[in-house]
Amino acid sequence: QVHLVESGGGLVQAGGSLRLSCKHSGGMFGINAMGWYRQAPGKQRDLVAGITSGGSTNYADSVKGRFTVSRDNARSTVYLQMNSLKPEDTAVYYCNAHRGGPYEYDYWGQGTQVTVSS
Repeated sequence: QVHLVESGGGLVQAGGSLRLSCKHSGGMFGINAMGWYRQAPGKQRDLVAGITSGGSTNYADSVKGRFTVSRDNARSTVYLQMNSLKPEDTAVYYCNAHRGGPYEYDYWGQGTQVTVSS
């Protein structure tokens, strides 16, 4: 069982920065990617940024050049550095761990609220 705990959300003015952290624990064997998703009220949950076990990253077009995903394996933590924040970035941000292969499964954290004021 994989356990994910997010932190770092909050209220920030447009143009500001936040760094989200996702501390993971438990059976990480087979987890081949981790990522950050977000969900605004009344909208679906969408991928923001992902990082594979090999270190490859991918980003939603709307955050390219502003957000950076990284991982610190020694600290069992994945980060999302968010710069130049916009009001449309306001959402609940969720950490995800994806287990591939025959036992494919997605694990989720509880979410952390990010609010960007204009």
